[in-house]
Amino acid sequence: MDSVVPTTPDQDPRRTERVHPDHADLDLLDAAALVQVLVLDQQDALNAVQAAAPALARAVEAALGRLNAGGRLVYAGAGTSGRLGVLDATELTPTFSWPPERAVPLIAGGERAIRQAVEGAEDDEEAGALDAQAVQIGPLDVLIAVAASGTTPYALGAVRAAKEAGALAIALANNPGTPLLHAADCPILLDTGPEVISGSTRLKAGTAQKIALNTLSSALMVRLGKVYGNLMVDVKSTNAKLEDRAVRLVRHATGADEATAKAVLDSAGGSVKTALVMLRLDVTAAEAEARLAAAGGHARTALEEGTVGVDS
Repeated sequence: MDSVVPTTPDQDPRRTERVHPDHADLDLLDAAALVQVLVLDQQDALNAVQAAAPALARAVEAALGRLNAGGRLVYAGAGTSGRLGVLDATELTPTFSWPPERAVPLIAGGERAIRQAVEGAEDDEEAGALDAQAVQIGPLDVLIAVAASGTTPYALGAVRAAKEAGALAIALANNPGTPLLHAADCPILLDTGPEVISGSTRLKAGTAQKIALNTLSSALMVRLGKVYGNLMVDVKSTNAKLEDRAVRLVRHATGADEATAKAVLDSAGGSVKTALVMLRLDVTAAEAEARLAAAGGHARTALEEGTVGVDS
């Protein structure tokens, strides 16, 4: 059987839209070979994020001042990119007790688009601008616009409105030299190249976006004092699993036995961070909270163990 190959050269300047030159017989592979191809191609996603590490670090530093001053993280995207933004925004509250009103996801087509495609929504640049304006984006806010193509009108509209309002605009795109990257204050290129299934950017382009968003938001939360060492001390205990995790974190950080950890957590209102300061310094919950407030929420600073952001 002949291979299926393009009859004309692929001229699309967006590499994510090109036909992958190595997989013209993808539909002829058995399950084992097909899975191997799809899995190995994901390595390009990690490589792309590693290459973007300096740009990600610059975005973290640029965003910190605004977030420390009370600003919000506002995500904007369409389709897979928009859904990944919704996911990242949603996970910040249970993981880091980040206030939900300070993680605002915007997706082309509205909430319905989270579960189903809303045809044509991504092509409306004005809708992106209006959605950003509707949440009253302002100078303290940080917009994270995500679009594999780097040309999505909805994301471009959100960036335009954000910059007009004085917000910081960060952009993630999987194609170099695209309008979204040119428009952003902090452009982050995730150059993943053609997909195994041509144009299906839910594959490695989406994987690279997920890694980059995880990295960006997690780094911000660490620098904002949501972590002690590598312990998730601002975890929000909303179920039995997380309550057990909170006890384990307090025990690990302080050496307390289980009964003591549970008792102190209870008196700390479930706050791991408050409990560990109470146990480490032998102070009351009120004193621990006061120390944390004076330290800007950084447990290590409250414990006088080092300077945040500097290797010890």
